[in-house]
Amino acid sequence: MCSNLHFTSTDSVVKLLVLCKFYCIMGGMKRPCRSHCPIAYALDLFGDKWSLLVLRDLLFMGKRRYNEFLASEEGISTNILAERLRRLEAEGLVTKSRDGNNRRQSVYVPTRKGLDLLAVILEIIRWSAKHDPQTAAPPSFLRRLRNNREGLMRDIVNRFV
Repeated sequence: MCSNLHFTSTDSVVKLLVLCKFYCIMGGMKRPCRSHCPIAYALDLFGDKWSLLVLRDLLFMGKRRYNEFLASEEGISTNILAERLRRLEAEGLVTKSRDGNNRRQSVYVPTRKGLDLLAVILEIIRWSAKHDPQTAAPPSFLRRLRNNREGLMRDIVNRFV
């Protein structure tokens, strides 16, 4: 494909290489990314202010519906929540379906890719609880995380599979 391209200057080639380097395929869509560094990839996927909080509510708080996410104490705005849910779905971290009890509402469920983030989120919780003396994580949850991390992960995943 690129062999058919002809450039009039070295400057054009450099511009093309810069453009190619900073685009990557995520969720089947071509989008800007900083690099193919694993940390940059993760940050491009869920490193904004809200995505991990939406995933937290889904995985740990049992929230499934838009209004339930909207009611979280952090106070996400409706437009940001809608955009984050769309992005998480586009990236394959959650699926959206119609609620069987109320066809006007949608229900969000983590995908396997979303559940694969559970270990990362638990480590963030462990780190934050260690360094935040006012952590809101329940002591019983932290004990279980410390003493039986695999069992805790299995119980959470089993709610969705």
